[in-house]
Amino acid sequence: MAGSGTAHLRGEEALLSVRNLVVEHRTRGGTVQAVSDVSFDVLPGETLGVVGESGCGKSSMGRAVLRLGELTSGEVTCAGVRIDRTGERRLRPLRRDLQMIFQNPLGSLNPRRHVKEIVAEGLAIAGTPAAEREKLVADMLTEVGLDPERFSDVLPRQLSGGQAQRVSIARALALKPKLLICDEPVSALDVSVQAQILNLLEKLKPEFGLTIVFIAHDLAVVRSVSDRVMVMYLGKVCEFGDSVEVYDAPAHPYTRALLESVPLPDPDEPFAGSPLEGEVPSPLAPPSGCRFRGRCPLAQEVCARSEPEIREVRPGRFAACHFPLQPEPTPREP
Repeated sequence: MAGSGTAHLRGEEALLSVRNLVVEHRTRGGTVQAVSDVSFDVLPGETLGVVGESGCGKSSMGRAVLRLGELTSGEVTCAGVRIDRTGERRLRPLRRDLQMIFQNPLGSLNPRRHVKEIVAEGLAIAGTPAAEREKLVADMLTEVGLDPERFSDVLPRQLSGGQAQRVSIARALALKPKLLICDEPVSALDVSVQAQILNLLEKLKPEFGLTIVFIAHDLAVVRSVSDRVMVMYLGKVCEFGDSVEVYDAPAHPYTRALLESVPLPDPDEPFAGSPLEGEVPSPLAPPSGCRFRGRCPLAQEVCARSEPEIREVRPGRFAACHFPLQPEPTPREP
């Protein structure tokens, strides 16, 4: 499993440990297994990027880890506490250590509350005295680049998308969490605003001692912020490893296909990649064996007969593939 061999790469205990996570959703057409036997670890102070096409289970996994959506089975441990076994009453005080930033910044803010009330909400639930809350709210707004005098009494509808996401970040960090899950936090923003929010998160990460799970479908964004990367496809983990290594020399055909399907930003340069062909199979009826086999150029009979286990294919690199890709040899200098 992806996490089974990675927790102690730096001689540290994992802050977040997920084992055999399964998340199922019931629909009119049947039961969808959005997350299927996913395991991974996140080390203290690192950013784990989670990437994959829409519908691969990234968001369901993130919500289940924080118990914002129920998990069907599996183990989730954060800072030594088994979150999956904790009842709601005991879980409530733990939530200050586990915060989330959502994809739609305006949709995640209460439209009837002023910014100062939104940022202070978690502090009030945690029992922080009113006078202390007022100072903390002003400090947090300043930290995220919003002038408290200008924005404290503003309603969400008066904010731009970038400003609303800054308020969301302030609300999440006011409780000084240990773990921050960012679920597509910049996908709804303009490109210039995306860069501002990403730079802000990078700035705040060491200041607040954050460990981050960063979920996104944008490969460039994930590469820019992540220490390690987990690639998901149809509810399964395909590949897991160091961000630079995964991007420079992918071990799974799906990872390579994702990277090759991204066009260059130069409009004068012809597209040299190989577009990812075919459609993602229905999660109601996933294919036998490897779930990517119907779109994989390397698929053979064994791929339909046997589901590949995720295993270490290179030092610190894990892939679920019967025929993992090998890094291209470095050419010798003459």
